[in-house]
Amino acid sequence: MIIQSVLVILGIFVFYQLILRLARRYWKFPAPSFIGKFLDSKQRKVMQPPEKIISRSGIDKGMTVLEIGCGSGAFTTDVARAIGNKGILSALDIEIKMLKQVASKLNRIENKDIKNVKLVQASAYTLPFSKESFDIVYMVAVFQEIPNKEKALKEINRVLKNNGILSISEFIVDPDYPLKSTTIKMVQRTGFNLNIVSGNFFNYTITFGKNKV
Repeated sequence: MIIQSVLVILGIFVFYQLILRLARRYWKFPAPSFIGKFLDSKQRKVMQPPEKIISRSGIDKGMTVLEIGCGSGAFTTDVARAIGNKGILSALDIEIKMLKQVASKLNRIENKDIKNVKLVQASAYTLPFSKESFDIVYMVAVFQEIPNKEKALKEINRVLKNNGILSISEFIVDPDYPLKSTTIKMVQRTGFNLNIVSGNFFNYTITFGKNKV
């Protein structure tokens, strides 16, 4: 009976993935705000532990960090604490409803200690920041949602410091999930230099160095 239940769940998951992946191949759009609770759920953090994203990305104390596609803030508070009070985290999303969820999260009693987060509504195509503003720009299950990746990468290159890092994390549950090789080819095409590939097939992070040309 247990085996049958597992097979049914697995079958539903595979069907869900096939349908969503087929739809997403032709229809790119930001994550809708109504799935914010899942994006910032305990289940999500089990699948993509924030501490691993932080470690693999090279995020550290005192850094100036940009999170593109922060969603409902699944990683925002963890990164904010990782960079400390001397660091600054700009949490950017194109969806105002997502940013309202982040704001609500930051207003909770357990997060009142966090004072270093700036919420920004903007597109990845026109980042409202000066040239060479950030030590790290990171995205978690976001890169594939961007239709014009080349345009976004050029903007990211512009706002990164000369020794800056671009970090892209993906996990297989996401219907937009790409293979590591696909992510590497897409980013290197714009001139970024491959740094470190970490994680596994199901859950990985890749970091790139800024194109200084």
